[in-house]
Amino acid sequence: MGNINQLKPGKKYEVIKAFVDYDYIGHPIGETWIFEKTNFLPYEDGLTLHVIHHGRSQVYRLQWRAEEQAEILSDFESYVLEISD
Repeated sequence: MGNINQLKPGKKYEVIKAFVDYDYIGHPIGETWIFEKTNFLPYEDGLTLHVIHHGRSQVYRLQWRAEEQAEILSDFESYVLEISD
């Protein structure tokens, strides 16, 4: 699944290319969060991204289907970048 599997738990990431997730939540350039984990739901091609954003646990959902976020997931390294604290 692209390079999303290369995200490291506990590391901070910054959005470098804006995107909209499955729930129509926009993630603008400059948004930062700490990655916790992902969960994959094969029956829906769903990927749940668990992060800490502004000190709170958040869940961002994406779907690996062409009509949804497959393009983002296939090239996730173009959307987020690991940064130092």
